Amino acid sequence: MAIQRICDAMLPELSKVFNVSITEAARVVWMFAVFYGASQLFYGPLGDRLGKFRIVTYATIGCSLASLVAVFAGSLNALVLARVITGLCAAAIIPLSMAWIGDAVPYEQRQETLAKVGLGTTVGLVGGQLMGGLLTDTLGWRWAFALLTLLFAVIGALLYGDFKRQPALAATGQDGQNRPAFLGQALRILSVPWSRYVLTIACVEGAAGFGVVAIIASHLHQELGLSLTASGATVAMFGIGGVVYMALARHLIRRFGETGLAQWGGSLMGVSFLILGFATWWPLTPLVCLTAGFGFFMFHNTMQLHATQMAPAARGTAVSLFASCLFIGQAAGVLLAANLIALVGSGVVIALGGGGIMALGFLLARGLRRRALKTDTAL
Repeated sequence: MAIQRICDAMLPELSKVFNVSITEAARVVWMFAVFYGASQLFYGPLGDRLGKFRIVTYATIGCSLASLVAVFAGSLNALVLARVITGLCAAAIIPLSMAWIGDAVPYEQRQETLAKVGLGTTVGLVGGQLMGGLLTDTLGWRWAFALLTLLFAVIGALLYGDFKRQPALAATGQDGQNRPAFLGQALRILSVPWSRYVLTIACVEGAAGFGVVAIIASHLHQELGLSLTASGATVAMFGIGGVVYMALARHLIRRFGETGLAQWGGSLMGVSFLILGFATWWPLTPLVCLTAGFGFFMFHNTMQLHATQMAPAARGTAVSLFASCLFIGQAAGVLLAANLIALVGSGVVIALGGGGIMALGFLLARGLRRRALKTDTAL
């Protein structure tokens, strides 16, 4: 998550350094997301066959090498290429980790477990936003990638050492079983109406949620006059909101259930984005970003739970399809937002994203109610 969000706050600086528009500089965000999302279709079946831990280990080392390429990028095209390579490697880490959790944790405990693991991803979200702005403002944007190079190298080495200590069976788990080809698995998953419903919502979630988050730092910098460091720190409150949700997840899951989390989460984020889009007083924005993050992770945690349950027999492929839809949606959202900014302004674009995520919350809640009703009727 850190490597995914590292460029958000540095877009204005990249625009100046490489003498291009914000729309052109945004390629470092949406090109990453395109290849991140598309490569999910590759990693899912690969993880199912070769072992999820093994793939995550080598992907982490690949992220270190790709970040090193970004450090020495001499042009925007070179930086975009480094980001594409990074996206290809980073794509394996979160989805295959989620799929492993789906294999190892019973359904009744899975949402809470995913919420706990989500602390790591939300810390990454916070760290990426903050590092991107702070290091760009102080030492320069290349140092942000240098730090990521070091972090991924250390973590990759630790993972590799742990992987080598694991017995062969533990390294592969159930992944060595014979499985149908990826296309057959994917078609089987897509043939289920509920899977198509979840994947469609994931695609729009990526555009209206993550896609819009990518432009908030630039909006705060250009419209409210905040520095890149302050803009990155403000957007990092989105991740802090996620951390608050993770800390309260056990209570909230029991209090609201899946349907309530989807509906209230989408509504909180939607209202927060509407306020953020039209806010003129900057001290309000950190609290609004925190509330938006809290609501988003209420919604997203519920989506993750159902992604792990779409196809238990091919969970790596199913979760990878989910992640692919999510980040292809993000890429489309960033590209659409960057072009709409010139027409209607960044504030309106953020507000539109809020309206979209609010609608998704109600759609997911309605789908969950219908699914529960069908299950009760069948019983």
